[in-house]
Amino acid sequence: MNEMPSSSDASQSAQANPVLPQIELMSASLQKDNSVRVHRLLYAGVGVLALLLAAQWWASQREISSLREEMAQRLKNGESVTTETKLIVKSVQDGVKELQAKTNVLEGKQVEAQSQQLALEHLYQELSRNRDDWALAEIEQVLSTASQQLQLAGNVQGAIIALQNADNRLSRSDKPQFIIIRRALAKDLERLRSLPVIDMTGIALRLDSIIGQIDHMPLLADEKPAMAATQPKTSRRAPKAVDVKTPPGKGSGGSDWVADLEDAWNSWTSEMWNEIRQLIRVRNVEVSDALLLSPTQAYYARENLKLRLLNARLALLSRNESAFRSDLIAAQDSVTKYFDTRAKQTQTTQALLRQVQASNLSIEMPTLAESLNAVRNYKAKP
Repeated sequence: MNEMPSSSDASQSAQANPVLPQIELMSASLQKDNSVRVHRLLYAGVGVLALLLAAQWWASQREISSLREEMAQRLKNGESVTTETKLIVKSVQDGVKELQAKTNVLEGKQVEAQSQQLALEHLYQELSRNRDDWALAEIEQVLSTASQQLQLAGNVQGAIIALQNADNRLSRSDKPQFIIIRRALAKDLERLRSLPVIDMTGIALRLDSIIGQIDHMPLLADEKPAMAATQPKTSRRAPKAVDVKTPPGKGSGGSDWVADLEDAWNSWTSEMWNEIRQLIRVRNVEVSDALLLSPTQAYYARENLKLRLLNARLALLSRNESAFRSDLIAAQDSVTKYFDTRAKQTQTTQALLRQVQASNLSIEMPTLAESLNAVRNYKAKP
């Protein structure tokens, strides 16, 4: 086995060769420099990696915060639409309760009319065989019923028919005492005929037509940009005149290719301008929430508009003009807020709503008190 050289041998070799210690020192310093460089490179790589990780974490946190804000805004909009829907449903329920109360009143009136009819039948049995008294009692009952229907339901045509029947019944008698009653009937009849006619059926049909068009009206949220129709490439050159034989050497070949080049340039520039116009579309929307409706919210927006119009239809039938006007105004606001007013269907619907809103329901119905008083005064005479 080889033995390790001793210190004495090393000193002897160093004394024998003085260059070896210097080489060893240089190699040691080079190794130290290399190790320092390697450590510096490692530290620099770790620092760059840490910066990249920090930048990635910051970007992810910012994106998560933006998503949270957007989700919170969407949830807030959904809650507002739900609250509005609940308010509308509550108003509809209140309207239904009001109509139920009116129905109960009408039923009470009907029961009262039935009781009056029973009393009248009993009166018929107790009356004498005097034909005129019997006819006057029947006329009084008919006029009383017609007056109630006129005040409660606005049945003008029924009141006119009742007055005409009463006048025809009295015309069969030759008594001159009935002239006063017939004069009162004629006045009430003329007053009823002079009333303006309200086309309730026409207004209700217009409302039904509007309700049927709601599902086909485009919303602002689901609007798609309409592509401009490409115009056919037409030459801007003037029509050629009748060919005239030109003498040789004077042809128009030069002007023809210049005109063709000009037409090609004009066509290309017009096409490029049309393409550029399709890149940018500027729209002015007063309510930004209308553009962020989800499909569920769009469905509720249409249904809310239908409920408004149905409520207006109920108010029309019950002759409640204030509720009728307020529901139509709310429906117009909903159309302007959520639907695309540039579409033809939306414009048609708005025109129908304006026509319906222009209808006048505030007509004061007259009473048949003059005719009833004339009949009762005649009956009260001895």
